[in-house]
Amino acid sequence: MQIDSSNPSKSPATLIHELESIVERIDLEKIFPKAQPLQLELGSGDGSFLAKYAAAHPENNFIGVERLLGRLRKINKKGLRAGLTNLRLARIEAAYLLEFLLPKKCVTALHVYFPDPWPKRKHRKNRLINETFTELAKDILQPGGTVYLRTDDADYFEQMNRVFDANRAFEKTETPLELSSVVTDFERNFHLRGVPTLAAAYRLK
Repeated sequence: MQIDSSNPSKSPATLIHELESIVERIDLEKIFPKAQPLQLELGSGDGSFLAKYAAAHPENNFIGVERLLGRLRKINKKGLRAGLTNLRLARIEAAYLLEFLLPKKCVTALHVYFPDPWPKRKHRKNRLINETFTELAKDILQPGGTVYLRTDDADYFEQMNRVFDANRAFEKTETPLELSSVVTDFERNFHLRGVPTLAAAYRLK
């Protein structure tokens, strides 16, 4: 089911946005009822962070990206129950969305929490956060926009910091307490097992 773009102020039957094209950039004014600053979460999982944070910040629009349809449907249910008109969801590869479908300089905050760490050395090329990702983030972020990162994997965390430290367009910054206090269910389970969250934030100059 597709969002009625002819009447964006109408409560949608679904928050899942069906892409009209995979080669043309998304017209954000058609999918949100209000033109507001946009935040993006890549790999939204069960949506426990995104639903809470979007509800707490109605002055922002949010897009959640998730490849698995089952997870996307769970987030959709949470968002609809909460009446989140500022939330939309997309099922697509994160890097493709950044490079080809989002308008340039449209995002104020980019959230990437607990991406697949691909711990085996031969699989590390599959990690989302790499040198190329920093360039994609630079292209979609507005000046002063921030990338917020979280992981439980120390090796991946070192890689995240290394690639962003190497990109001179970014500078390290602090994660606001108000943001770090909103944890995912996945993260909460880690904490119960004594596994700490490793977090970093990088601001586009």
